[in-house]
Amino acid sequence: MKKLSLFKIFSQSYFIVTLVFTTILGVVEPGLAEDPFRTSNPRNIGEHTETAFKTLFFMGDYKGTEAFLKLAESEEPDEPLSYALRGSLAFTEEDWETLKIYADKTLEAAKNLRKKDPVRGNLYLAVGHFLDGTYIYEKDSVFAAINKLQLVFQYLDAAEDLAPNDPELNLIKGYMDLLLAVNLPFSSAEQAIARFEAYAAPNYLVDRGLAVAYRDLKQYDQALEFAQKALDKAPNNPEHYYLKAQILRKIGKKQNSITILEDALKHFNVALSKSEQLPRFIVKPLEREKRQTEAKIAEIKAETNSQLRDEG
Repeated sequence: MKKLSLFKIFSQSYFIVTLVFTTILGVVEPGLAEDPFRTSNPRNIGEHTETAFKTLFFMGDYKGTEAFLKLAESEEPDEPLSYALRGSLAFTEEDWETLKIYADKTLEAAKNLRKKDPVRGNLYLAVGHFLDGTYIYEKDSVFAAINKLQLVFQYLDAAEDLAPNDPELNLIKGYMDLLLAVNLPFSSAEQAIARFEAYAAPNYLVDRGLAVAYRDLKQYDQALEFAQKALDKAPNNPEHYYLKAQILRKIGKKQNSITILEDALKHFNVALSKSEQLPRFIVKPLEREKRQTEAKIAEIKAETNSQLRDEG
């Protein structure tokens, strides 16, 4: 497996692809915290964990999430999702030792959870090994991380055997499947997209994943459609504006269209207006792609003016 492909699998997973999340779908049972994944058989994920989840994924506010995760760690210590989120935030800061701490905490909580909820327990054992594999990848090598990747798929398969249509499972596994499908030649993108669209939830997070997949497959019309759907459902998330801007930029370059490129620039600017919410690893390429868009607009204008002078 190429190093770049494995890096994408490890660094752009469900958590690191900078995912988003929506408001609760349906009605949950009295006494349970909102389950952001399920409309039936909801799990008691925890109030603080859920608030952190929405702050990070629905609002795209990385910086505002930390306080809620600290509350979750002290008051909801059995929920592996909160530790997984802490680990993923550590990744965005390249804080590898903190990533390792929360990878281990994710694994410990997942092992305990598996006794009463084997689906989510196996799922977060996969996530925990994924985070630990990311740590190994960064501190050692891609080859040292291979065994961890095998464990990730082992536990994902165990969860799938128990509940193949579970939306939380299909969201996490679906993002990995999409990354594999668009980066490895032997994978079926169509099959991965169909399963992800059918079983993962919530819808706007699915829309975002599909937009990314179609973008990477260079199917820009479909990518733009799903990026707009994600933006309509979570309009305050700067990453959604960034994603739509990327796709518009690709279309504008292909068509040599100032109008489309200026639309892309507008969306880059909206995303940058909320850059204080975002980690540097997102802001830096965002700024670079904005500059490249401005340069392309200037280039097309210069070519147009030159042609007009020649014709005159």
